[in-house]
Amino acid sequence: MARLTKKQKEAVAKIDKSKFYSLSEASALVKEISNAKFDASVDIAVRLGVDPKKANQMVRGVVSLPHGTGKDVKVLALVTPDKEQEAKDAGADYVGLNEYLDKIKGGWTDVDVIITMPSVMGKLGPLGRVLGPRGLMPNPKTGTVTMDIAKAVSEVKAGKIDFKVDKTGIVHAAIGKVSFSADKIEGNAQELLSTLMKLKPTAAKGVYMKSIFMSSTMSPSIAVDSKAVS
Repeated sequence: MARLTKKQKEAVAKIDKSKFYSLSEASALVKEISNAKFDASVDIAVRLGVDPKKANQMVRGVVSLPHGTGKDVKVLALVTPDKEQEAKDAGADYVGLNEYLDKIKGGWTDVDVIITMPSVMGKLGPLGRVLGPRGLMPNPKTGTVTMDIAKAVSEVKAGKIDFKVDKTGIVHAAIGKVSFSADKIEGNAQELLSTLMKLKPTAAKGVYMKSIFMSSTMSPSIAVDSKAVS
């Protein structure tokens, strides 16, 4: 087991491992224990009482974080020429079609989100092996396959994120930066947790939100009181 540095030991010492913190307390504490030399991301991990292997218990959705992610999200809009100006005006970083399809085919994936139109999805099918593992394949359920390109680009730039429960039943999401105020971290966390509650599958039995942990990049995790949310 790796030895903890002095700063890491100090951070661990500030967390009461026997306690479940309120969302407000955790949002303030995560700022206090972060000692990275860069503006670290604040992440939340929610273990759900679902079986992701069953289609009727899959939890997936989108949420618009009220205070944004703090990250400059790079957006590629794969659109036909008549939609290019709309995408550019909305703030897309890369706009085009065939030239970017060729770049992706060659292994280029230097973007965070790809937004496209229904008529273009057929061309993306063969690129599934490149885009799928990186979570970049557009999907109508997350609003990234749409005719309203301007709205989709604007929402992603403003802090809209998509999430999906992994095979172990956990939803991981970045909800901001350590430089955010504790109130903003709490607000973003609350929005994500409220959205998860609304998406509870009817087939899920027993406790739905089993555990919630908040952390920043390289920091220890803080146990959040899931009962206060559910």
